[in-house]
Amino acid sequence: MTASTSRPWIKPAAAAAVVLALAGAGYASFFRSTPAPDVTFISIAGEKVSTEALRGKVVMINFWATSCVTCVKEMPAMVDTYNKFKDQGLEFVAVAMQYDRPDYVLNFTEQRALPFKVALDSSGDLARQFGDVSLTPTTFLIDKQGNIIKKYVGEPDFATVHKLIAKELAG
Repeated sequence: MTASTSRPWIKPAAAAAVVLALAGAGYASFFRSTPAPDVTFISIAGEKVSTEALRGKVVMINFWATSCVTCVKEMPAMVDTYNKFKDQGLEFVAVAMQYDRPDYVLNFTEQRALPFKVALDSSGDLARQFGDVSLTPTTFLIDKQGNIIKKYVGEPDFATVHKLIAKELAG
């Protein structure tokens, strides 16, 4: 039985057009960037930095936890990424999740001499505003216009991340 005989009200050509239109809309939305939420991070050093103040720079925001094995494993690569691109304008904020104890975050940051801003999300508000982040690590790459251009859940392929950062910094 064909579509035209089982459902005579649906013409095959019309069905194909609808499928193509939906696929095109999905494809377009996949490549559309989303504005980063307007939030203010408070670093463990007490420094306030907002996403608004970071406009004009390429920014990585990494949601992580000291209890997250993958987060701890990827942190040296995050440090290397920051060190490689900071002089070209990359900003980096590591946001410790709400459930992470502040003393653990401070100890981790000091022991590993993390060179970028580390913030606490003590209320969980930052994670909520970034789309209810619950899995760690989750990393966002934000372009100079303040749009989220890539979201990574889990440890990313850093060679690919570096290519994207270099492209955004050059643009």
